[in-house]
Amino acid sequence: MLDQIEEQGSSASTTSGGTARPTIAILMCTFNGGRFLREQFDSFETQSLTDWVLYISDDGSTDTTLQIIDEYQSRWGARRLICFEGPRAGFAQNFLSLIRRSAVNADYFAFSDQDDVWLDDKLSRALSALQYLPLERPNLYCSRTRLVNETGSVIGHSPLFHKPPSFFNALVQSIAGANTMLINDSARRILKQVPPSMGVVAHDWLTYLLVSGCGGQVIYDPQPSLDYRQHGNNLIGSQTTWRDRVRRLGGLWSGQRQAWTDANLHVMESIDAPLTVEARTTLMHFKRGRSLGLPTRLYEIKKSGVYRQTLAGSLSLYLAACMGKV
Repeated sequence: MLDQIEEQGSSASTTSGGTARPTIAILMCTFNGGRFLREQFDSFETQSLTDWVLYISDDGSTDTTLQIIDEYQSRWGARRLICFEGPRAGFAQNFLSLIRRSAVNADYFAFSDQDDVWLDDKLSRALSALQYLPLERPNLYCSRTRLVNETGSVIGHSPLFHKPPSFFNALVQSIAGANTMLINDSARRILKQVPPSMGVVAHDWLTYLLVSGCGGQVIYDPQPSLDYRQHGNNLIGSQTTWRDRVRRLGGLWSGQRQAWTDANLHVMESIDAPLTVEARTTLMHFKRGRSLGLPTRLYEIKKSGVYRQTLAGSLSLYLAACMGKV
């Protein structure tokens, strides 16, 4: 049975000496994830940082997921694991529904998949990267992942990116999965503005866009923070093989990338996001580069300063611009 707990205490815990310690809300969306769910819960239990509460939004699971949730809630207590009914409107809106819930209180917020395994220092490393940054600005930590198969054997790593994360990059590329992310409350307040009716491509990409565009700091950790399980039921996999690259080129030709960008821009235009002057200037040139004739289009795309993380990615960006499919 899902526990609808709408009242929680203060978002910060206190040490014996009276000093407030930052708290973390782990936001997990579940849907028929019983096969791997216990492993993920166990990896929360072994975190070196212990000031966390797990909030789950279940989107109508019919397997053993709810029974496993009840099992761990009985073990941890009803204030350590809190579960809600999801909106059943797709994974991105399910995560955003947790962002919007007034019952979810913390200083920082970590997104979690239902089938990964976190490294023991995931939360402590992420918090160390963010906790001394200005609280009034939206900030984001993200990292690489270690790829594992269904049995947990390591099969590779997500791409290692070398160019700095920025709004110039975020307009045309998402560099890390939401399952690696930690955001502060300022970032959460911006994301809360996204209405449930809004079409969202992916909440991780949107988070990267809004945080970087609103003057926040994005910290990309080259060291993996979790084991990202690759299996047949992944909604979004790592997409690192040659077959995946060919598929992405197919998406370019079909206009899929253009449709994703349309959706991201529509979200930014529809909410009161406090974009910086630099971000607004970049956005102006980028929009012109999506709509004008070919010579001016290429000039405006270059003027905007947008870039992808690899040479191949940058070449595909300008190919898409030539085709009018940015």
